[in-house]
Amino acid sequence: MEENTGEQNNLNSTPRASGASTSTKVQQPKPQALPSRSGPSAILVSTRQKGNPILNHIKLLPWEYADIPADYVIGNTTCALFLSLKYHRLHPEYIYSRIRLLAGKYLLRIILVIVDIPNHEDSLKELSKTSLVNNMTLILCWSAPEAAHYLELFKSSENSQPTAIRTQQAQSYKESLVEFVTTPRSINKSDAASLISTFGSLQNAINAQPEQISAVPGWGEKKVRQWSSTVREGFRVESAKRTTAPARIAENQATEAVEGQNIIGETRLETSENIAEETLLAEEDRQLQETAHQEEMSEGIMAALAKYRESSG
Repeated sequence: MEENTGEQNNLNSTPRASGASTSTKVQQPKPQALPSRSGPSAILVSTRQKGNPILNHIKLLPWEYADIPADYVIGNTTCALFLSLKYHRLHPEYIYSRIRLLAGKYLLRIILVIVDIPNHEDSLKELSKTSLVNNMTLILCWSAPEAAHYLELFKSSENSQPTAIRTQQAQSYKESLVEFVTTPRSINKSDAASLISTFGSLQNAINAQPEQISAVPGWGEKKVRQWSSTVREGFRVESAKRTTAPARIAENQATEAVEGQNIIGETRLETSENIAEETLLAEEDRQLQETAHQEEMSEGIMAALAKYRESSG
């Protein structure tokens, strides 16, 4: 009888236990997908790059040789071709054959160019055009350590989020106020706090005279001068520049027409003045010639009369 009673108590207690477990059901959190990191952790280097001095300066990240079409693989979708301008001048067809070997296998394709010749303008113009046509990104460097730093930078940023290079935005009015006041380079956050605490508001700080600002603790002559010039210089009116292209063309044509008419008028005026001056000079010459001619005739007549008198006497 006692055993039956114990079994019955166990049967009666079992449903209550199962009911308690169903009432306190635990909800499991949803799994979140982590960014895939299936790519190698090291920089992959082609065997073509053996002996390149860049490899001696890759020290922050590991690297290893691999059979790859590019010179360096610095991400799952990023590769780089190395090119020396001195070598490119001797073998200009080399870079084009290397680009063809990539065959669009990577999303970001870099041409890492080391500038090691003095007259590099023409070569860089050619490579810039080649990069645009073949969907390449041209990066210039002037030393082997700089080139190695670019490779390390791209590889270390492989799994970084876009927000890693985004500037921090102000989250409160106080942060925005400090960011505004510290726009001049010599003014720091403590200077901004002293300025606002002294004048009580940004409006009072802007309207304050330089003599009043110089009384703020930590504000010297240089900071006062930069702050005063910054808050008092004029703002540009951008709406005045937003004219349509036809309006600008018409305005330019009208200006050129007015200037052309002014030039023509000035030319005509100068021409008429020159003609008048030449006419006046010609008239003066004619009068002088007539006067001289008359004087010559008078002298001849007087000489003839003198001879006639002598012969008649």
